[in-house]
Amino acid sequence: MITTFGERLKELRAEKQIGQIALAKAIKVSSGIVSMWENNLREPTMSNLIALAKFFDVSIDYIVGLKDY
Repeated sequence: MITTFGERLKELRAEKQIGQIALAKAIKVSSGIVSMWENNLREPTMSNLIALAKFFDVSIDYIVGLKDY
């Protein structure tokens, strides 16, 4: 099953028990952007992908659903 970026982001947030607002503040974007990402309405920039990967301590391949580990 293919995992979308939005689904993976929701999973990572749930695992870390962090809300959209807290994530947005941590990576310096608006909470609306995080919501749009999770609903697959927008895609993050490369700099945002890097910030998310660092924040969750995962690879970009994992966060975008290319790898499941």
